[in-house]
Amino acid sequence: MSFRSLMARSLGALTIAAAFVGSASAQDYPTRQITMIVPFAAGGPTDVVTRIVASHMAQTLGQAIVIENVVGAGGTTGATRAARAQPDGYTLITGHMGTHAAAVPLYPKLAYNPEKDFEPIALLAGTPILVLARKDFPASDLTGFVAYLKANTDKINMAHAGVGSVSHVSCELFNSIVGIKPTGVPFNGTGPAMNALVAQQVDYMCDQVVNAVPQIKGGTIRAYAVATPERNPSLPELPTSAEAGLPAYQASAWNAMFAPKGTPEAILVKLNAAAAKALDDDNVRKRLLELGSDIPKPEGRTREALGGLVRSEVAKWSAVLKAAQN
Repeated sequence: MSFRSLMARSLGALTIAAAFVGSASAQDYPTRQITMIVPFAAGGPTDVVTRIVASHMAQTLGQAIVIENVVGAGGTTGATRAARAQPDGYTLITGHMGTHAAAVPLYPKLAYNPEKDFEPIALLAGTPILVLARKDFPASDLTGFVAYLKANTDKINMAHAGVGSVSHVSCELFNSIVGIKPTGVPFNGTGPAMNALVAQQVDYMCDQVVNAVPQIKGGTIRAYAVATPERNPSLPELPTSAEAGLPAYQASAWNAMFAPKGTPEAILVKLNAAAAKALDDDNVRKRLLELGSDIPKPEGRTREALGGLVRSEVAKWSAVLKAAQN
């Protein structure tokens, strides 16, 4: 046998062996703890949703899921880290409308491509957006709030979780509809931003319902409207934006799980199944619904559905934010 033939056979055998080892590794997954990156501070809506779902997933998978909060740059710091992680299923991320859609038009030098650098796993929850203000804001309803903002734009500041975050882009949409350009005050997550609103250090913000229900019910902040066609079950007395006089303002965020590009298919399938099982659990559903989240139906939890959502959201927010910036 020639040397060339011998080498070809050896390489072929090594390729088959490597494929077998990789397949076996995926079948055994997970054999150690999993790190779940949350690209915002602890206590924010993405963090809360992740912890609720991941806790149940850990039981299904038989390994701990450790939450790692990696803050900065509207969530893109954590998303960049996740995109560059080893594609072995042991580093995942909960991304959302900001990190995996709106960041594209807002960060011209974004270090990752949401459509190409991640493997979609599962949509976890939808989260309607609320228009919120400090509790002593001098307006009793949304119409009065908008009028005050227009008359005092140069004196008003708006809190958000960094450029490209859900709180930032949803308020950019609100501001563009109203026709104002307030001073933005960025924080490392919606948790810290909400704390500043409660402390009356900032005037207003647009935030996901998950982050706001306890404060609204506790009377520490003021809510003017929910930006969805229907009222939210967790806040039945709060009017929709249409009912409150601003029908053009419609905004709802989402939180979803992703893995680095190249993660083995068998691992992705196992993670998707664990996420779906969590979303079918009565206790998980109860906790998410109490926070005002929308739980995706089975057809919306597939990997294919999430991939399509990311593509459509990148297109949508690219158009919206470019128009808002003009």
